[in-house]
Amino acid sequence: MLKAMETQQPWKMRFSFKNATIVVCVFNVVTALFLLQGFLFPSSSRRFPSNNPNSVMLRYIKESEEIRRAMQPLELIRRVREIEQEVYAEPGTVQQKDPKQTAAIDLSKRLNNLRSFSDAANIKALEEWRKRKMERARQRELGRNGTITAQA
Repeated sequence: MLKAMETQQPWKMRFSFKNATIVVCVFNVVTALFLLQGFLFPSSSRRFPSNNPNSVMLRYIKESEEIRRAMQPLELIRRVREIEQEVYAEPGTVQQKDPKQTAAIDLSKRLNNLRSFSDAANIKALEEWRKRKMERARQRELGRNGTITAQA
C-alpha cells in the first residue's frame, strides 16, 4: 500500500490546483500580451494598402468626396452671399420717401407728359388740380408734424 501511495504522490504534485492555477494565469497573461500587441501595434497587413473590399470601398468614398467638393460652385456661392449682404445692408442706408410725395412727383411727371397731347384748357385745369393736391398734401404733412411735436 505504501508503494501505491508513493505512486500517487508524484501524480498529485504535477496536477494540483495550485499548478493548474499557475498554468491558467500564465495563459491569461500571454493572451493579454497578444491582445495588447494587436491594439497597440497594428499588423503589417494594415500598413500597406490591400485590395480587400473595405479598402476599395473607402478609397471609392474618398474619391467621390473629392469630386463632389471640386464640383461645388464656390465662386457662385461666395457671390450670392455678397449679394445677400448687400440687400440686407441697403434698406438701412436708403431713406424711405413719403409715399404721398412720390405719388405727387409721379403725377406731375405724368401731367408733363400729357401736356404735349392736351390743349390749353386741359393744361390749365390740370395745373390747378395739381396745385390743389400739392397744397392738401402740405396741409396733411403740417398737421402730422404738428401732432408729432404736440405728443412729444
